[in-house]
Amino acid sequence: MERPMSRPIPRNEPVKSLSVSYQGAAAASTWRGLAMGRGGSDLVIAVLLGLGALATLLFGEAYWLLAAQVAITMIFALSVDLLVGFAGIVTLGHAVFFGLGAYAVGIASVELGWTEPLSALLLAGAVSALLGAATGVLVLRTRGLGQLMLTMAFASLVYEIANRAKPLTGGADGLQGMIVSPVAGLFEFDIFGLTAFLYTLAVLIVVVVFAVLMTRSPYGRSLVGIRENRVRMQAIGTGVQRRLLSIYIVSAALAGIAGALLAQTSQFVGLNVLHFSLSGEILIIVALGGAGRLWGALLGAVVFTLFKDRLSALDPAYWYFWLGLLLAVIVLFAPKGLIGLVDRLLALLHRKEAA
Repeated sequence: MERPMSRPIPRNEPVKSLSVSYQGAAAASTWRGLAMGRGGSDLVIAVLLGLGALATLLFGEAYWLLAAQVAITMIFALSVDLLVGFAGIVTLGHAVFFGLGAYAVGIASVELGWTEPLSALLLAGAVSALLGAATGVLVLRTRGLGQLMLTMAFASLVYEIANRAKPLTGGADGLQGMIVSPVAGLFEFDIFGLTAFLYTLAVLIVVVVFAVLMTRSPYGRSLVGIRENRVRMQAIGTGVQRRLLSIYIVSAALAGIAGALLAQTSQFVGLNVLHFSLSGEILIIVALGGAGRLWGALLGAVVFTLFKDRLSALDPAYWYFWLGLLLAVIVLFAPKGLIGLVDRLLALLHRKEAA
């Protein structure tokens, strides 16, 4: 009696199983590689910032106004990081563009009745970009200490003009009487700061996407090349001066938008938006987070603003001492900034996993 033949196992079944298993392992390996590499720090910080924004929105009603201030500082820090960290252009007067953006929307509101917030943001960016184009031509002719001195000189000049033009700017008393219409005609600015938070957060997201795409483009990579070796970039035919001037203008425009957001959310503009100390603070923020790393600048802005808020509340007289101590510790133990510290922690986790 013949035994019935058993059904042969199709050849493709084990192969398919192995293929799926291999693809899953490859995907997991790729994800671990991303999480443990340099891009992993950006990913971790992006996730943490996103979760922080969501938690603030849902549970942090008392901190909405502070969160709006953090978002504004993040935009300002990004503008400086594009200039200092990527293009290698040093500046100690970037507050001039921040302050000009604030005064642009303030004067437009008080004197011209221009109260629509989104178009006013574009106005502020355009005005700051024009000043960036005018001053950048001169600033970029020098390098090093001369460049620092020129940026400080322009900032001091604009500060004094704003101080003396009291009928227009309010002088030392500040510009008051601003009116800001509801965003998109629907969302009025409230005393709790919810609209201010969501509005600044939306603008921040747009700016971050723009900055990330720009820095990852050939244009952004050419800026890094210019920072690293200007002579080589000139030798291969790159228009060095044109690219430096263009990023100077872009940086000025973004700083102006940040200043405009501050004016719109507070409905007041004071001379402090043009002060030299603000230029110094924003450089500290970029160095704190990690210059040349966009997500580092964002992280630095969050940490600096929150520590400044808490320390000034706990010790109003000597909070700068504690802030300076914090910065000294970070410089000593994390010379590449907070994002460099995140890089090291992820690398340590990777080594432990490999072992």
